[in-house]
Amino acid sequence: MKTTITAKNMVVSQAITDRIMKKTATMERYLRPDTQMYVRMRKERNQRIVEITVPIDGVTLRAEAASEDNLFMSIDKALAKLERQILRHRTKLEKRLRADIPAEVPEFIEEAPAQGERQVVRTKTYTTRPMHVEDAILQMELLGHSFFVFINIETEQTNVLYLRKDGNLGLLEPEF
Repeated sequence: MKTTITAKNMVVSQAITDRIMKKTATMERYLRPDTQMYVRMRKERNQRIVEITVPIDGVTLRAEAASEDNLFMSIDKALAKLERQILRHRTKLEKRLRADIPAEVPEFIEEAPAQGERQVVRTKTYTTRPMHVEDAILQMELLGHSFFVFINIETEQTNVLYLRKDGNLGLLEPEF
């Protein structure tokens, strides 16, 4: 497995690199040897945040964890989340890995709105590919997002899948 480690507002020591490599080695039993794993670490105030992204044949697994002033704990938490995610969706993933579903999906980070008038503070671009609603649901669950934008393979229209307050899902379909 190929692991890419990046950090923002912090220095990656050899001990941190060794810990990540040791812990990610246990994931090799679930993932193929040529799988790419991206580990992003950042320091915000007194929080150490670790985000792990693993694109696998069109499905993106993502886990994020934070802890106060303890990077090793954040690494362990994020890897545990990723492993639970793999195990929970194992059968779904095995079926979908053979299907052609999007390789790139957006990664959104929620930021608190500024006081007064709201403004766009971040813009992200990503590639959308046609997929069935069921595939979009799986992808949204794997990413842990509350919404997902995709092209519906049946209507060839851009749709938005979102998590409702009652726990169910909603689907926005444009009408022209």
